[in-house]
Amino acid sequence: MLSVAEVIAEHTALTPGDVAWLEHLVAEWHLLADLAFSDLILWVPDVDDNVFWACAQVRPTTGPTALEDDVVGEDVHYDPEHLVTEAYLSHEVARTSDNQLNAGIPVDVHAIPVVIGGRVIGVVEAHTNRLGIRAPGALEDAYLEAAEVLSGMVHRAEFPTTGDKSVPWVSPRVGDGMIRTDADGVVTFASPNAVSAYRRLGLHTDLEGENLAAVTMSLLRNRAPVEMALPAVLRGRGLREVEVETPDVQLRLRIINLNDAGGPCGQLVLCRDTTELRSRERQLVTKDATIREIHHRVKNNLQTVAALLRMQARRSADPSVRQALGESVRRVASIAMVHETLSTSPDDRVDLDQIVDRLGPMISDVAAAETSARVRRVGSFGILGAELATPLVMVLAEVVQNALQHAFEAAPDAPVGDEQAQVRITVDRSAKQLDIVVSDNGVGLPAGFAVEQASGLGLQIVRTLVEAELLGTIEMGDRTPEPGTFVRMSVPLRGRTK
Repeated sequence: MLSVAEVIAEHTALTPGDVAWLEHLVAEWHLLADLAFSDLILWVPDVDDNVFWACAQVRPTTGPTALEDDVVGEDVHYDPEHLVTEAYLSHEVARTSDNQLNAGIPVDVHAIPVVIGGRVIGVVEAHTNRLGIRAPGALEDAYLEAAEVLSGMVHRAEFPTTGDKSVPWVSPRVGDGMIRTDADGVVTFASPNAVSAYRRLGLHTDLEGENLAAVTMSLLRNRAPVEMALPAVLRGRGLREVEVETPDVQLRLRIINLNDAGGPCGQLVLCRDTTELRSRERQLVTKDATIREIHHRVKNNLQTVAALLRMQARRSADPSVRQALGESVRRVASIAMVHETLSTSPDDRVDLDQIVDRLGPMISDVAAAETSARVRRVGSFGILGAELATPLVMVLAEVVQNALQHAFEAAPDAPVGDEQAQVRITVDRSAKQLDIVVSDNGVGLPAGFAVEQASGLGLQIVRTLVEAELLGTIEMGDRTPEPGTFVRMSVPLRGRTK
């Protein structure tokens, strides 16, 4: 489905400020959809203001949908009888006089123009399924009354307010519990779910007719100091969301100031019992801390192994043994770097640029006796998960070590051509894949060399990791027309299945 920004960019002449407002509206308009039991469609005017494009759509969670199909990307053009056109031209809310039939279902439709600075920047069209609407009652009447107020605020571009942004996975929704207060903060309606939530806080009386701030404060005897006093928050000043808690219960409140044509008329307070959610979050925090501690201990153990191998290499008189042990030290150290980074990461992801920038000097120092070439990185790897980072670091360590060891054997300390001897890691990351080229300006490959037939342990490790672990491809060849060698690897970032 197309995004709001994509439809607007392709078809309209709206300003960046208009686009930002409409995107904010779409992020919060689920409140209006749930309160009005209505499907909502946002229409934006084309450069030709006889044409309108649907750029967003939402369905209610409190009632049946009136629109079976998605309409984003569709248009209304040169139809003066259409409610969207009427609302756009009149700058007023337009309504149907009777129920329309949509796929045999009676549907009420009204269109709300969003007016900013005397201009209509969009029209919210509401479709209400009359066949499946809930039976009238106090709850339904309170929902519809609040929806009418919110509709007026959308019309005047007063909802959502600046800074009023919900958190999708934790913010209360209409069905979690709804409280209406008047301009003095006195509760005029509380839904059954809201009353139940306050009962769990310790309320033993009714909410209606009580001052919400006073009742809430009476239930929180040992509230910790906060940035702003809770009564002020509950009266619509300062924070838009706040958590209140007792030793056994946590309740999240979202406060929305309501305005009618005459000015402030109270608050809409949504509440959600987040006790179980917060308990799970604490368990996850404990789990994350445990995982980071495991990574830290793995790093320490790997460094111990590397130190033991280094000691063994120093005691050996056989140069080939010392070389093999030295390569093992480097491989273990490169894996330890990944675990060290993971031990300080809040999740199982690492900034690979930091690791590669530390890896290059480490390998260069080890190879200092053989060449003065240095390692450079061009481009960014970005953030990668541990399942990619560990094998990729090992691959880069092997390829860079191989280049430093063999590319400059003929003249290890001399510049090649007009360039200083160097190994370059070039990265090009897209949404789909990671393209990496490790190149040097050394002597090039031996005649008849093929990576598929290479018998060295390092290149065998590289091929196995790239093809089996990273699910990527690798090729190796001589640079042309410049001297030197390149190793090109492509690693998919999407659709990774073994």
